Amino acid sequence: MAKVQQRIGRIASLTAGIAALISAFAGPAAAEPLAKVLFGGKALPAATKPASYGFYSKGCFSGGVAIATDGPTWQAMRLSRNRRWGHPTMIALLEKLAGDAVADGWPGLLLGDVSQPRGGPMLTGHASHQIGLDADIWLTPMPDRRLSAAERENMSATSMIRKGALTVDDRLWTPAHAGLLRRAASYPEVERILVHPGIKKKLCDTVTGDRSWLRKIRPFWGHDYHFHVRIGCQAGSPGCKRQDPVPAGEGCDKSLAWWFTEEPWRPNKNPDAPKARDLMTMASLPAECRAVLDAPDPVSEAAVTVGGSSLAAVAAVSAPVAAAPQPPAAAPVAAIAPNAFAPTPDIGVPIPRPRPD
Repeated sequence: MAKVQQRIGRIASLTAGIAALISAFAGPAAAEPLAKVLFGGKALPAATKPASYGFYSKGCFSGGVAIATDGPTWQAMRLSRNRRWGHPTMIALLEKLAGDAVADGWPGLLLGDVSQPRGGPMLTGHASHQIGLDADIWLTPMPDRRLSAAERENMSATSMIRKGALTVDDRLWTPAHAGLLRRAASYPEVERILVHPGIKKKLCDTVTGDRSWLRKIRPFWGHDYHFHVRIGCQAGSPGCKRQDPVPAGEGCDKSLAWWFTEEPWRPNKNPDAPKARDLMTMASLPAECRAVLDAPDPVSEAAVTVGGSSLAAVAAVSAPVAAAPQPPAAAPVAAIAPNAFAPTPDIGVPIPRPRPD
C-alpha cells in the first residue's frame, strides 16, 4: 500500500511539474492579446501629432488622416476594411498623384488599402502598411461613373499579367499604365514602387528617353492587379526605421532576370506556418505604440478626412480635444530583421529569397 501511495505521489508531483512548465511557457503568451486585434479594433486615428514608429512591417503611427471615399479624381475601394488612413504626407501624395495622373490622361485612381487608423498589424492581408507610409493603387482605371458600395466591395481589379505566364498581357497594358507609374515615381517622397516582375520587365523593354525613374520600380511577388507606393520616413518621426535605399541603376539587370527563373516561384515549404501578424503582441512593436493605442480619438471621422483639394483636416490632428499621453522619451528603435520588402540586391548572380506570406 505504501508503495502505491509513493507511486501516486510521484505521478502527482510529475503532473504538477508539467503543468507548471506549460503555464510558464504558454500562460503569458496566451494572456497577451494579439496586436492585430487591438489595432484592428480602432475605428479612428490617434489624435496626436503625426509620427510613424518602427518599420513598415512592424510598427504603428499617430496623427493619421483619411482620404475621402470620393474625390474629383479618385474613388476608394473596399470601404468596409477602414484602411483609408495614412500619414498626412501619404494622403496628400495620393491626392496629388490622382490630379496629376488625370492631367496626364489617366481617367482617375481606384485606391486600395493605405493603412488602418493607427496602423499596426492588420487582421488580414498585408505584412506591411503598418506605419502610414504605404498605399496600394489599382492598375484598373477609374470608370466614368461613381461605383456603388457593393461594387466597391466586390469588383475585382484586372491583372496585367497573362494567365499562366510571367509577362504582361499586351491586350490590357497601355502606354498610359507606364505613364501612371512614371508619374508616381517622379515624386521625391516616393522611395520605391512594387510591381509584378512582368510589369518591371515590360517597362525595361519599352521605356525610352529618361529611364532614371525605373530605379524606383521594384519587382515583387503579386502586384499584378495593383502597384504599391512606399514613401520614406517623414520629419517628426525619429522612431521611424528607414529602409535601405534602392540600388543604383535601372534594375533591368540580372536581379530582374532572377524573377524569370524557377527559384522565386517554388512552392512554400511550410505553407501552414503562422503569419507574423498572427504572433505579434504589443511587446513585439515599438514601445511608443502603446501610447498610440491609448491616445484619444479625434472629434469625428469627418474632422480628419481629407477630400478634394483641401488639406484643412490635417490641422485637426494637431489639435486634439483632450490632452493626449505623450510617447516615452525617444529610445532607439530596436533593429528589425530584414524582411521581404528589402530592396532587390545589386548583385551579379541573384540570391534566392523565400516566398513571402
